[in-house]
Amino acid sequence: MQNNWIFCFLACLLLSCSETSSLFEIQLFKNGDGDYACYRIPAIIKTPQGRLLAFAEGRKTSCNDFGNVDILLRTSNDGGIQWTEMEIVADFGELQAGNPAPMVDLFDPEYPEGRIFLFYNTGDVSEHDMRLGKGTREVHFITSVDQGKTWSISNNITNQVHFNSTTDQAERDWRTNATTPGHALQFKQPPYQGRIYVPANHSQGDPLDGYNEYRAYGFYSDDHGKTFQPSPDLNTPSSNEAIGVELPDGRLMLNVREQSGAAKKRLIALSSTAGEQWDTEFFDSELISPVCQSSILYFEGVQDSILLYSGPNSSKQRIKMTIKGSLDLGKSWPIEKEIYSGTSAYSDLVQVDAKNVGLFYERDNDGIYYIRIPIKDLTY
Repeated sequence: MQNNWIFCFLACLLLSCSETSSLFEIQLFKNGDGDYACYRIPAIIKTPQGRLLAFAEGRKTSCNDFGNVDILLRTSNDGGIQWTEMEIVADFGELQAGNPAPMVDLFDPEYPEGRIFLFYNTGDVSEHDMRLGKGTREVHFITSVDQGKTWSISNNITNQVHFNSTTDQAERDWRTNATTPGHALQFKQPPYQGRIYVPANHSQGDPLDGYNEYRAYGFYSDDHGKTFQPSPDLNTPSSNEAIGVELPDGRLMLNVREQSGAAKKRLIALSSTAGEQWDTEFFDSELISPVCQSSILYFEGVQDSILLYSGPNSSKQRIKMTIKGSLDLGKSWPIEKEIYSGTSAYSDLVQVDAKNVGLFYERDNDGIYYIRIPIKDLTY
């Protein structure tokens, strides 16, 4: 990683580090560097103090989803030009700790500077075997009160978020579970101000063709992580990896992967009760997608406020990483900027400041890149 620091220094000279509204790109995780054969599953957030925290899975021996997998972190205090060396923040011995879903709690009076939550999964068998009911998939979180410098011990919340104790046994046969991946969120507006919400998905019962036993859902906390409860499943079969955003009118929007690949479009779910029930579900014809994860973010700028989406802009392949923009809360997506034309897969969006958005994305099967883009380049 030493070369990255040299590169960053030269980049600062070229870009003038005092200027924070310039396009800038850097590879943060390169396959084969360090102790890991492969880096996948990007998630990124910004603290109130302006620090960026970029999380990824470090996969020890291959790019396979299951194996010895750790969650890694790099941080930046200058909008993403210079980054700390990577460090392990969550592991599960020789098994899997993955699906990082970070967020910052801004409304807990005990932590006026904010407290970071990192939600994640552990697993002891492959997804194939987990769908057959042969393993254990758990949900944990850790927290940090010093902008990611140190972390708490792990909190296992599996029994709170896997099922509702009032449901019958058949409905409680939940096998796989995956948090997001990408950032989780906290509601800013009343009456749900302060609610922590983590989009997720699970499989229910025996495997079905087209992964139709999968359902997206979520879980939430109204007491700053002391207790959690699940929100209802979506009705759409094979709804899978989900990411959420609070819209300016207070509604929750989930943007969801369809695992079967039948629609080749993103599934949208809307809730006016912060996830307590779902008002509507529909496929968005403008958000084409292969079977892949995507990200969504509401960017609040001084002049430009816009709903942003990132993902592969293809219905057949994981290629053409693109950011799309909507000025009417997702009813249409007239703004479109291709970031990279080649192979690209998972991504996560973050608001860097009032002028810039950050995209943390997988590229070329070579690792994970971060690019900072002036919002004016997307809106004008």
